[in-house]
Amino acid sequence: MSLSRKRKKELRKLQSQANDLWSSQQILVGEAAGVAREASRQLGNFGREQVVPTVKDGYGRYAAPYVDKSVKFSKQVLSDRVVPAAGAVVGSALSVWDAANDTRARIAAGNGFALPDAGVYAKSADKYSKAATKKLAASLALAPQKKGIGAGGVIAIILGVAAAAGVLYAAWQTLRADDELWVADDPLRAPDA
Repeated sequence: MSLSRKRKKELRKLQSQANDLWSSQQILVGEAAGVAREASRQLGNFGREQVVPTVKDGYGRYAAPYVDKSVKFSKQVLSDRVVPAAGAVVGSALSVWDAANDTRARIAAGNGFALPDAGVYAKSADKYSKAATKKLAASLALAPQKKGIGAGGVIAIILGVAAAAGVLYAAWQTLRADDELWVADDPLRAPDA
């Protein structure tokens, strides 16, 4: 199939226009990639200069006091409850050990078993039961209602910060420069007509 000269000339002109259009599109795509890189850089700067200080300030203002309170409460529970209870258990065990050693020594000396004085033990038991009752009543007393942000508020703040970080990450992913998406394999070659 042969083409006339006029048709060949029109096809060459069309090929030339297509090549010009293709090269101008490559230039435009290159400039768009540059704009996307700059937008990504600006978004990073905005995050460092605006978002991070705001989040740190919000943490310092809202969450840090509760974290400090919980650490202080944990230390208080450890020093006021756990250590004394462990000390009482160890002390009781050592008392039993000493009593057993004393009884063994009396048996070895030939004195045998002696009946304990019930009156002394009754007084000690009354004293310890009164002290335990007072301590138990004090620990069960209702604490006054605390005002302020609760655990739900702290969780809401954390979720809000996480959501903001997710939005910023999605924006960064959208605007970042990915050269494989913007530049063709052969930038100056026009498609065949």
